[in-house]
Amino acid sequence: MPNAPLPTSPSFTASDGAPFPPGALWLPDEQAFNFSIFSRNATAIMLLLYRADDLATPCLRVPFRLPHNKTGDMWHARVPASHAGDACYYGYSVAGPCRPEDGLLFDAEKLLLDPYARGVFFPPGFDRAAACRPGPTAGRAPLGVLPGRADTPPPPIRRPRRHDHDLVIYELHVRAFTRDPSSGVPAAWRGSYAALTARIPYLKALGITAVELMPVFQRDPLHGTFWGYMPLNFFSPHAGYASDGTVDTALREFREMVAALHEAEIELFLDVVYNHTAEDHSGGPVWSYRGIDNASYYSSTPGTPFRATNRSGCGNDLDVAAPVVRQLILSSVWFWIAEMGIDGLRFDLASTFSVDETGHVDPTEPPIVTELSDTAHHWHTRLIAEPWAGDGSLMQLGRAFPGRTWRQWNARFRDDVRRFLRGDQGCVPLLMTRLYGSTDLFPDDRAHAARPYQSINYLASHDGLTLRDLFSYDDPGQFAANCGHQGAADAPEPVQALRRRQTRNGFCLLMLANGTPMFQAGDEFGHSRGGDPNPYDRDDTTNWLDWRLTENEAPLLRFVRMLVAFRAAHPSIARSVGWRDDVSWHGVDGGDPDLRPVSRSLAFFLRGATMEDDDLYVLINGWDDTLHFALPEAAQGAGTAWRGVIDTAAAPPADILPPEAALPVGDMERLTVQARAIRVLLRTRRDKTRQDNTR
Repeated sequence: MPNAPLPTSPSFTASDGAPFPPGALWLPDEQAFNFSIFSRNATAIMLLLYRADDLATPCLRVPFRLPHNKTGDMWHARVPASHAGDACYYGYSVAGPCRPEDGLLFDAEKLLLDPYARGVFFPPGFDRAAACRPGPTAGRAPLGVLPGRADTPPPPIRRPRRHDHDLVIYELHVRAFTRDPSSGVPAAWRGSYAALTARIPYLKALGITAVELMPVFQRDPLHGTFWGYMPLNFFSPHAGYASDGTVDTALREFREMVAALHEAEIELFLDVVYNHTAEDHSGGPVWSYRGIDNASYYSSTPGTPFRATNRSGCGNDLDVAAPVVRQLILSSVWFWIAEMGIDGLRFDLASTFSVDETGHVDPTEPPIVTELSDTAHHWHTRLIAEPWAGDGSLMQLGRAFPGRTWRQWNARFRDDVRRFLRGDQGCVPLLMTRLYGSTDLFPDDRAHAARPYQSINYLASHDGLTLRDLFSYDDPGQFAANCGHQGAADAPEPVQALRRRQTRNGFCLLMLANGTPMFQAGDEFGHSRGGDPNPYDRDDTTNWLDWRLTENEAPLLRFVRMLVAFRAAHPSIARSVGWRDDVSWHGVDGGDPDLRPVSRSLAFFLRGATMEDDDLYVLINGWDDTLHFALPEAAQGAGTAWRGVIDTAAAPPADILPPEAALPVGDMERLTVQARAIRVLLRTRRDKTRQDNTR
């Protein structure tokens, strides 16, 4: 006879809940929520649900009962919608021992935020101080937002084309970008994701092909930080950047911003912070990780009374080698890539990933780096490292960083080019190395096979002086020189002219170097922060961009736009490998370059034939006097006439010209380069000229 059907019975998970995935999950087929949270050392956990009309008293308490509601270190429960009623927020009470010397800080009176919450709600009574002292925090602590019961999946993500030689990264802060009234967006939108979306035509006209947002993880609105490097939750876009300040709008506007950037063929990268949290130093607030399982989430020195390590400089390093933290990071990365549509991540203080669970630096590739690399490969996502941490003791720039294929912020490029522009001695050999692709850091030999595009070249970022301030203030720590007058106010016209020229020089060297260029928003029109290299807490005009400068500094903005377009038009500059035999280096006399410590001049000839490109000849004068360069024999013949396309000393619009408007250089035996200036000559290939004439 045929097999009789097996009797049906309720599943384990329908009654007990499932341990994975962590967080709160809506199950439409069951019309129920699944909740799961990690804690190795807790003795009891209770889930608390809240209605919008009462944020202090739970409308439902769900104790996680042993043995049904715990699997390994995961505590879990299934809550039918009929039991949840009209609850819209949730949190946890977690009980356990309080032994600070062992890192155990359990306090069942504290209302705790789910680390995996997909939205964070701050009640009107939100109180940071209450979380820093003993006692209950109901009604004063952040709550997780329950997933919607009628939510439809977000629309499919249309990825932009993957840029390569034309990849130019533009670092910006969501709020600072459009907060100033001069941004031209409606008042209600200023400083929001929606306002950034409205300014995409400006980004498209600028020519950049990737936007890197300073941190957008949800942070404590009372902390006082502005830049966003104190994250509270790794799965929620900061609601303060929504046009109406709400969680739902933040999610919607962020996704709309991503879609609009992709439509404009612009990639979106996030600056992400996974090395510490907003729970801050010892004595800081108990909001989430610290109350759920402090000893499991945060790292400390083994064999001593518990004290969180401070490699990040923020007093509470996450234990990135611990499986629970690795899972948290990987889940967050997956969320931002798969559900929010981003194209790359820049990891703040990424060298902390090299610290193992014993507190020692692992010289091999640690598991978290391997796992992130695999995730990025699956999603065709770019990974960028800030390859240092804290006081610089974890500097891993170049081949020392364990992520062998990651891109890295190249601080050596920043410092060496700044020093050359300042007029320091001994910088010409360094400048050659930086322009070539920093092969001292990213060797292209058989053993390493590094690529020049792994070097993120930059002169200024959020962390340090703006490009204009670099030439307006003396600051030895920033390798900055003021061009003869301290500060922006009352600077004589010759000083202002030199500052503009130096700004053009900086952009020129950035865009003529092999590697991936990055510059920060506002540098293209001379934004100043008044010489402050670290205004991390200033939500004011110090950080807000003044868009009136796009008119006042229109010549500089034009120069940058055309320079970005020039780089994109010449793939011989940014290559997947070094320039190798296609480049020759020269001095003023056309012979070998002057590599003496006193030297401040350099020229190079970059052949374009192997890239089906034009030839370039670049002349760099770092002296305070005019120089006359001779054209080397290597750059003579075999092409059309040389034309001058860039001269940073020339008055706009002659400082940069489209090739078709550039005139042949008259006296090739006497190539004059003014003091503190750069000239770029272009020679069209003869075969390209013939092709153009036959069209």
